[in-house]
Amino acid sequence: MTDDNTTEGGLPEDGVIEEHIDDALSSRYLAYALSTITQRALPDVRDGLKPVHRRILYAMRQLKLNPETAHKKSARIVGDVMGQYHPHGDASIYDALVKLSQSFSSRYPLVDGQGNFGNIDGDSPAAMRYTEAKMTAAGVALLEGLEEDAVDFTLTYNEEDEEPVVLPAGFPNLLANGSTGIAVGMATSIPPHNVAEICSAALHLIKTPNARISTLMDYIQGPDLPTGGIIVDSKVSILDAYKTGKGSFKVRSRWHKEDLGRGMYQIVVTEVPYQVQKSRLIEKLAEVIETKKAPWLEDVRDESAEDIRIVLEPKSKNIDPDLLMESLFKITGLESRTSLNMNVLDATRTPRVMDLKEVIQAFLDHRRVVLQRRSNQRLGKIIDRMEILDGYMIAFLNIDEVIRIVRFEDKPKDELIKAFKLTDRQADAILNMRLRALNKLQEVEIKTEHDKLAVEKAEIESLLGSEKKQWDKVAEQVKAVREAYGPKTEIGARRTTFAEAPEMDIDFAQAFIEKQPVTVVLSEKGWIRAMKGHVSDTGSIKFKEGDSAAFIVPCQTTDKIILFASNGKFYTIGADKLPGGRGNGEPIRLMIDLENDHTPIGLFLHDPARKLLVASSEGYGFRVNEADVIASTKGGRKTLNVKGDVEALRCVEVTGEKIACIGENRKILVFDVEELPEMTRGKGVRLQKYKDGGLADITTFTALEGLSFVDSAGRTNSVPDWNILEGKRAGAGRMAPRGFSRQGLFAPDKRL
Repeated sequence: MTDDNTTEGGLPEDGVIEEHIDDALSSRYLAYALSTITQRALPDVRDGLKPVHRRILYAMRQLKLNPETAHKKSARIVGDVMGQYHPHGDASIYDALVKLSQSFSSRYPLVDGQGNFGNIDGDSPAAMRYTEAKMTAAGVALLEGLEEDAVDFTLTYNEEDEEPVVLPAGFPNLLANGSTGIAVGMATSIPPHNVAEICSAALHLIKTPNARISTLMDYIQGPDLPTGGIIVDSKVSILDAYKTGKGSFKVRSRWHKEDLGRGMYQIVVTEVPYQVQKSRLIEKLAEVIETKKAPWLEDVRDESAEDIRIVLEPKSKNIDPDLLMESLFKITGLESRTSLNMNVLDATRTPRVMDLKEVIQAFLDHRRVVLQRRSNQRLGKIIDRMEILDGYMIAFLNIDEVIRIVRFEDKPKDELIKAFKLTDRQADAILNMRLRALNKLQEVEIKTEHDKLAVEKAEIESLLGSEKKQWDKVAEQVKAVREAYGPKTEIGARRTTFAEAPEMDIDFAQAFIEKQPVTVVLSEKGWIRAMKGHVSDTGSIKFKEGDSAAFIVPCQTTDKIILFASNGKFYTIGADKLPGGRGNGEPIRLMIDLENDHTPIGLFLHDPARKLLVASSEGYGFRVNEADVIASTKGGRKTLNVKGDVEALRCVEVTGEKIACIGENRKILVFDVEELPEMTRGKGVRLQKYKDGGLADITTFTALEGLSFVDSAGRTNSVPDWNILEGKRAGAGRMAPRGFSRQGLFAPDKRL
């Protein structure tokens, strides 16, 4: 019976099902997400394969494409996979097949490709109709025991055939070849490792099930990438990644220096980081040369044939090659990060992130299950065969009666069963025997076979009854794999090595500047230049008519020049970036963003160890570390806050324990340096209190040297009895002594 308003299929008569959009979207998206996670993106921890790879190998097994056989067209393989097992596009299947064969993508290729299967430059492989393929020994090892009930099978998508749920995996493929994939809400990224090391760690884990991951790392040093390279992460960092199942590895290109004679050299890169396309790497190197991001690099050439050979030419033989490469590692693909995210499907098809020990243990547990299933299947065959052989033995012992029954009885099968207490299968076997099998030699062979099977049966039963014997057998299999892919074999030798990254706290933008003495000159009208050498006769420096020197700073081209302006900002200029001294230079405002209504009030060589005192015309100020005033942009670093008519007035090096300030009212106040706070930015604190006017000058001095000033004739004089001028910061101070400069200035050599 059906409802009046529904059809037999449970659908409404109008064919419309009402469902809330939230429920409809969530249920359908969840189904899509689960399908993506389990059927496309995440590998199975047991065989390390995604469904498409598993189906490719299974189809190749069905086509008998073993290492000893001839190659077959890739199109044939792709067609079988798509038609029988994998209902997706041929392009995706062929792409997966290609990656299984590429020696620069797979550490241990599972497919042996013949033809153009692409290259490390990123060139595409030839069409599938032109290429051929067969399995490698590693691919065959993954399928070993498939016909011996080693794993479960499931119906294919059209339910016309069966395919394995997982492969027996006689090869530790997940860690050996790694895997990458992006699903809905999760991803996986596992770099390749060395098989011999994996097997050694697995053997240790069999022997010591409670082994710690740090102990397993005595065997597995880290990833072993197909393209080699050098991992420069610390052991602590690598251990943390393996403990959590998440992390990354910094991989650098392998390089060496080639001497060209006469002190000249070139750098040759022979290995590039994993999954870095060589062509893109060379393009990037050419780009940094063209954009002058690497001005110390002259040229890059690709001289690669079968092996990688990228030649880097430095601009000068004086450039240190280690320093040159360190700089290139920072700005090019010569160094990259390979991520680790061991997000896999466990034996229950549940996605989760595993640590190194769990991954190896899952592989071993699977191998034990496969061993048990294969042993049980073999035991069943032995029992069946021994049952038949027992029947044959009875027949030979009673050959005359058997012949009589067969010749004269109407129902010989029933009579045989009744006479000799045979099973149905034994009776059928006896009746199906050929006459020539009744000779004496055949009887001996049956007895020999029976005894041999009895021994094998006892061994298998003993194996299945002992967990220790099962693990011993698994260990034998793992040792055989380690032997086949040992470090002495061509494919098993470790390619990726480890090293500590050199600690170089260097500004690479400055490191390759040729060091030369220069004299930086800034004129009153704001023209700046860098004259070669240290000019001793500053009076000989020429300026435009009506202009004169404001600041003269001897330095080196590798130095940084600091400019302090009346807007309270510090500007940083590289001495090597300044125009030459043949002309009058260039306006300073073209190099820094200095407003027209503000002027430079200090220009000096940067010394990060110094402390500076900055003060405003209003009489406020503070101390600041010179290391904190470096500006990274043309806009400068705002340090002293000034507003309205107030301007930054002085920038003084702190060289003593006393501070002296004089106001426009000619009152002087001396106080301790410690009374002035250290800040990185702000208005500061009051230095001296004024009824009218503001600050005229400020300086620092030591009590031992005393306070000095410059008189109208330009002579430096000491202030007698300066102690009477001492007071607390922010005091009014006392009138300057007789003879003090009418200009109200202290010794100018303290100013910057």
